[in-house]
Amino acid sequence: MTARETVLGRVRDALALAPRPEVTVPREYRTGRTLPDGERLALFVDRLTDYRAQVHTCTADRAAEVIADVLRERGARKVGVPAGLDRGLLAGYDGEVREDDSNIPAPRLDELDGVVTGSAVSCAETGTIFLDGSADQGRRALSLVPDLHVCVVDLSSVAAGVPEAVARLVPERPTTLISGPSATSDIELERVEGVHGPRTLDVVIRTDV
Repeated sequence: MTARETVLGRVRDALALAPRPEVTVPREYRTGRTLPDGERLALFVDRLTDYRAQVHTCTADRAAEVIADVLRERGARKVGVPAGLDRGLLAGYDGEVREDDSNIPAPRLDELDGVVTGSAVSCAETGTIFLDGSADQGRRALSLVPDLHVCVVDLSSVAAGVPEAVARLVPERPTTLISGPSATSDIELERVEGVHGPRTLDVVIRTDV
């Protein structure tokens, strides 16, 4: 027996003999909060803008037009989409659309000018968008590697606060939280965007879905 095994064995023995008091974890979270649609939208937009995301609100029948305008303004000529995204959202786009596949190596996603995805849930209070890997959102790499992420959010999926948003998620699904474009600060506290994810985040909010 090595010294390491001897030490770990003694630790295990000590833990086995130690008393284990019952610990009650408080679960009295704020839940069930709601806000009227107008207030929820205004709060969500304010938080997104504060995070330097670009926000576009529209009705569902104008979503494709707005997305096409965003992609055109960003100069995105080659766009990736998850397999389950409604292709009608790209009806006005005249560039190349590539459907993502898990067999495509993540580094190759850097060939794309941007990506368009849906979303699962959002939180107005924090301006956070949750992706859960559903068919209209795709794998995590798809929304992290390209430099531009155009994310479609339905106002009906925007919860007032964090507990209300988390309650709508499926715990078993892989969850990605997005609060503005990827950013960090260097040693001099200079903000640098696009280090760990997309440099630009455009959020298209459909207000009547």
